[in-house]
Amino acid sequence: MLSATGWGTLAGGVVLTTTGYALGYGEAAALGATCLLSVAVAVLWALPAPVLGAERRIAPSRVSRGDPAEGVVTLTNTGGRTRRGLRAVDRCGDRDIPVDVPPLRPGAAHELRYALPTARRGRVPVGPLRLERIDPLGLARRMRPYGTADTLLVRPRICPLPVLPSGQAHHVEGPASDAADDGSLTFHALREYVLGDDLRRVHWRSTARTGMLMVRQMVDVSLPHTTLVLDTRRRAYASEDDFELAVDCAASVAYAAARSHFPVHLIGEAGPLLHTDGSGGDGEALLDALAVVRRSDLTSVAAAFDGPANHRGGGTLVVVTGTGDTRGLSAVDRVRPRFDRVTMLRVGAEATATATVTATPEMPGRGSDVPRTPITSLDELLAAWRREAVR
Repeated sequence: MLSATGWGTLAGGVVLTTTGYALGYGEAAALGATCLLSVAVAVLWALPAPVLGAERRIAPSRVSRGDPAEGVVTLTNTGGRTRRGLRAVDRCGDRDIPVDVPPLRPGAAHELRYALPTARRGRVPVGPLRLERIDPLGLARRMRPYGTADTLLVRPRICPLPVLPSGQAHHVEGPASDAADDGSLTFHALREYVLGDDLRRVHWRSTARTGMLMVRQMVDVSLPHTTLVLDTRRRAYASEDDFELAVDCAASVAYAAARSHFPVHLIGEAGPLLHTDGSGGDGEALLDALAVVRRSDLTSVAAAFDGPANHRGGGTLVVVTGTGDTRGLSAVDRVRPRFDRVTMLRVGAEATATATVTATPEMPGRGSDVPRTPITSLDELLAAWRREAVR
């Protein structure tokens, strides 16, 4: 296909050639013929399809917002002659990333590396990769797609936080501990026997069915549970950056609990987002879930507290919201007695100013003991959370 320059050269050549011959201007006709000949040569140059092998990977495929990620393309010339004038173009989200390819001799391979955008959370489609053969004048090109699209997952940024103490016990082995008091254990799952397991927990029926010694894995229900309400309403935040910071705060709180193998219940105003039981890999699952959270157009966050209102009791409730519309936040007072401790993070550039504003009917009342902590950065979250942990 012709480039914009190629089409312009072709049109100019036709006009000059026609006008030159019609009016007897030999120089114009010669210039027009040169333009037409240039376009024809460019098309012939770009016409042969390159015989190449192309493989693309994303390194790494999961990153925190703002961290570096690269596309790595390995090109191999599987043809019998040197290939020149090639350019690799990879599609990333809504933009193209062009990378020039040096001449490739027969059998030679070359690795291309280019940065991928990671400024925003979400699933970023990458590809399919396109190889373009372009003539030296840039008049014509031939494009050929290679492979399929991959996905770069940009997750929230997190900072290391301590777990807020709550619950009746704090076992370091997490909610799936077999060393906890029997009175606080409930059945969780079956797993294969490992040396040292209590033989009284062998499940003989499953052992007979599978041919492997299976034991009951118990859950300690007295361990700290974290219920995290993330307000995703568009009107709750003054800007997109404030919302991104709120997601980062929620991710930091959730990951801290999951890292200690404690259960996390993540809720939005539209309903539950994810529930983890404290098993391995929960932290990664929480970050993956928060990577794709988007702002909603709902008017109130009150529905997010319907589930916590039926909470069995104990644990920590953390509410992450912005500095804008507060509609529905008064429901925190309704669920406050169900938890050992409750804290609210008000995130945004205006957080410090709004923290001193008198409570409204849509906010926890003056008699409430729910602390409202202003947050304007992850560093401020870390300092405030450490103070909250020793309160």
